[in-house]
Amino acid sequence: MEQSNITQTILNTINYIFETLLSSIDNKLYGILDDLTFINSDILHDDYFSKIFGTSTTNGILLIANSLLLGILLYYAIRYFLAHITYVEAEKPFAFIFKLIIYCICMNFSYFILEQLLDINSYITLAIRDLGNQLFGKSICFSELISIINSSVSVDNSSLNIFSLDGLLKATMSMSLLGLVFSYSLRYVMVKIFILISPFAILSKSSSSLSWFFKSWAKNLFSLLFIQIIVSMLLLILFSMKYDSSNLFTKFVYIGGIYALLQVNSFVREFIGGVSTNVAHSVNNFIGLRKG
Repeated sequence: MEQSNITQTILNTINYIFETLLSSIDNKLYGILDDLTFINSDILHDDYFSKIFGTSTTNGILLIANSLLLGILLYYAIRYFLAHITYVEAEKPFAFIFKLIIYCICMNFSYFILEQLLDINSYITLAIRDLGNQLFGKSICFSELISIINSSVSVDNSSLNIFSLDGLLKATMSMSLLGLVFSYSLRYVMVKIFILISPFAILSKSSSSLSWFFKSWAKNLFSLLFIQIIVSMLLLILFSMKYDSSNLFTKFVYIGGIYALLQVNSFVREFIGGVSTNVAHSVNNFIGLRKG
């Protein structure tokens, strides 16, 4: 009898630990996921970020990029001079100067260009989510999805039994959503980094020997932004399904949906290439694009 009480006490303690952990995840993470995933031009409207980027050609990243403009011009002049000695074909001065002026203008308006790009991407995402709102009468977002998942799995944190199937499913989904927060947090930061280096990327397009950098930057930024369109479609699919809390199939479909959300970045990378939300993969992939 005493041994049975000890076993029950251990089980209750383990369940209490998981109740506390999962309750903390449920209460704090779901609202954050929507802000991290659905990015728009508001990401640019931070005071410090604007100052780092540069409010004019005389400060911030734009000042450095405009300084490099002179370096590229000097590099071309030396290369053009050496071309007459080594008999290596060089780009014609008129064509180079014209191209440099065009990309210089684009570079100094890169903040505005990226603002429009982020808004277009956000409008596409909102259109998909609004479609779901009209069809299902629900807000297509992570907060609403979690509410449906919790009712489907029908596990209350106060009565959680981690050693039951529902308890294991609840723990799996909560920890998976925690993984989503880490993955999309990294994506959020990476988008900001690629926005900051955009003046250098646009400027690199003016030189044929540096154009690989622009191609790498464009592919990586596009893949990061495209993720939220795929996420919106996945959420739309999950909301389109009818679920029954007593049906085991329903619960595993939700697990599959969460796993698909975790793998969105991998799907996008296989489809169009780009950067990974895994830090090691991100660095290797960006460097490898030059070699390719």
